[in-house]
Amino acid sequence: MLFNKLYKKCMDMAAHPNAERYLAAVSIFESIFFPVPTALMVAPMAVAKPERALRIATIATLTSVFGGLFGYMLGYFAIGWIEPVLLDVGYWDKYTIAQEWFREWGFWSVVIAGFSPIPFKLFTITAGAFAMSIPMFLLAALVGRSAHFFLVAFSMAWAGPKMEPLVRRYIEWLGWFTVLVIVVVIYYHR
Repeated sequence: MLFNKLYKKCMDMAAHPNAERYLAAVSIFESIFFPVPTALMVAPMAVAKPERALRIATIATLTSVFGGLFGYMLGYFAIGWIEPVLLDVGYWDKYTIAQEWFREWGFWSVVIAGFSPIPFKLFTITAGAFAMSIPMFLLAALVGRSAHFFLVAFSMAWAGPKMEPLVRRYIEWLGWFTVLVIVVVIYYHR
């Protein structure tokens, strides 16, 4: 039971005494280069400790914006070095989309990327490459990331404990269904 074990591991980590430190680290690194979305930690933490949803969302938001500042600096100071890496790891198409969005919407592209499941790191790097005003970048990142993490944390704190027994019961089916959806999406896009 692959997904049962993964689910239990996530819930155990969410209830771990150092969970907030892990959340901060994941959140910082996700805004720079880490491929795992921070919301995947926020959700089980809010389910495990719904009374701490505000704190969890605040930690995720502030550390994500802090990490985003490092991504911005990479884009500003090292875009020539970063672009070949983006090409090698398969992010080039997403990076060019981030550039297009940034040219068209600027500030709002960072807000949207901060709120949506779009890789935020690409927009932090692009904001630096385009030399966006740092105060405007920080404001956009703060608005987008806080909207995202507070929505996830509060919705999971409210619905998660009620849904957790159902999710636990059907986690294998949900996990394999998710894998199937991912395979279909990848196949469709190729």
